[in-house]
Amino acid sequence: MKITKDMIIAEVLRLDPTTAQYFLQMGMHCLGCPSASGESIEDACAVHGADADALVEALNKHLENI
Repeated sequence: MKITKDMIIAEVLRLDPTTAQYFLQMGMHCLGCPSASGESIEDACAVHGADADALVEALNKHLENI
């Protein structure tokens, strides 16, 4: 499965919990909060001042290497 910016964070975490490290690196420390269950990667990056394209690229690279 390929990660996209419009995917919900919780969906990505269910797909592979080891992706949590990438969200933590961008400053999203409350991965179990309601926002993670309804917020897209793109929306979360906007709130946290992170680059959504870079995060998606890192997530997809991570998933290719597991």
